[in-house]
Amino acid sequence: MIVAKFGGSSLADAAQFRRVRDIVLADSRRQVVVPSAPGKRFPQDEKVTDLFYQCHKARQKGEPFQPVLEVIRGRYGEIAENLGLALDLDGIFQQIWEQIARGAGPDYCASRGEFVNGQLLAEYLEFSFLDAAQAIVFDDDGKLDEEETNSLLQQELLERVPVVLPGFYGRGPQGQIKVFSRGGSDVTGALAARAVGAEVYENWTDVSGFLIADPRIVTNPKSIETITYRELRELSYMGATVLHEDEMYALSCAGATVLHEDSVGPVSRAGIATNIRNTNRPDHPGTMITSTAVKRENFSIFAGIAGRKGYSLVLLEGEDPQQGAFAQKILRAARAHGMDPQAPAVSGAHISFLVDSGEYEHEEEEFAARATVLGAVQPPEVHTGFACIVLVGYGVPHNHRTLSRIFQTLQSRNIPVAMIHQGISEISTWVGVGEEYMEEAIRALYLEFSKGK
Repeated sequence: MIVAKFGGSSLADAAQFRRVRDIVLADSRRQVVVPSAPGKRFPQDEKVTDLFYQCHKARQKGEPFQPVLEVIRGRYGEIAENLGLALDLDGIFQQIWEQIARGAGPDYCASRGEFVNGQLLAEYLEFSFLDAAQAIVFDDDGKLDEEETNSLLQQELLERVPVVLPGFYGRGPQGQIKVFSRGGSDVTGALAARAVGAEVYENWTDVSGFLIADPRIVTNPKSIETITYRELRELSYMGATVLHEDEMYALSCAGATVLHEDSVGPVSRAGIATNIRNTNRPDHPGTMITSTAVKRENFSIFAGIAGRKGYSLVLLEGEDPQQGAFAQKILRAARAHGMDPQAPAVSGAHISFLVDSGEYEHEEEEFAARATVLGAVQPPEVHTGFACIVLVGYGVPHNHRTLSRIFQTLQSRNIPVAMIHQGISEISTWVGVGEEYMEEAIRALYLEFSKGK
């Protein structure tokens, strides 16, 4: 069985509905479909979810919300008319109007985009419909009750397949509607995939998977055919971004806005692969995200390269040259002050690490005072203006020349290297360079390691 989630851009209008129907019916294994609310049809358009939020804000201010609700009704009416659907939209929107008029909260309003879209898609596909509020449960603290949800989803979905399950929302302990954060339909799809034991979770959007490097830096970077969840997390940490095709770019190497971060857990723990696919290019295989490492013939060492500016290099020295615990105390102190130290290098009582410049500046005085208490012989020595580049891939520990190749490649371009550090996970290698060298360094490393040596 395949669980197929379709994003807002995939269901923005009747033409996109037709594409989705063709995709779903092309493979009989696609038995569970999870839709988002209609997205933008053109750059200046508004997403249906944002329009529903406008209804709630207008109601809060005592202003009429009916005009905005009519705009939303028109969006769905146009889809239904073009597809020849007979769903009672008047009755559905009358109920929505009544609930908003009575003071329904923002979660209820926001969820109605998926609720209505799910019913339209179910009728169009001739699938059954399962209201997500019947099977996705949040606890008193507003957190997802994963086990209860898994049990309910398993029972409800398997009784109804083929079935449409709207994304983004569920219910709280008192039956009130509760939504995930934006992009939460990804989470719904992942939960459904886990519940039915899907062989793959397809996430259909408007991009054809991931690229090894940011196309704004590297010209025509190679696609990532397969990447593991762990590798993707490492790349995402560096803030690699998603660039949609309407911005004239494909997808860069992390899944920040294509995959909701909470959608990774349910499928990765269950060993279910996620396939990022393009609704507008259904023949493209996209990127497969797996739980285990695979051999990459076309990119033998790294799955992806990402970089981020705005780092500072912090150096400290302890009183006792043999005091090995000094470094650990300093790192714990940095984390206690809200910093996330990266690429620590330790030699005796000396330690250096990279840290976000903004985080350090915010806590500089307090951290310096704490370092003195912990045994630092002088205030921290801080050098700003660094960029951090991370090269991620399971090929790293199996290639002993990786670090020397990195250094030699950058040295040949006269790019000064502040540090090179292999992460504890052994799937990431961190390289520190001046901010002014970051783009050139990424291009040089991409060219070197994409040779497949």
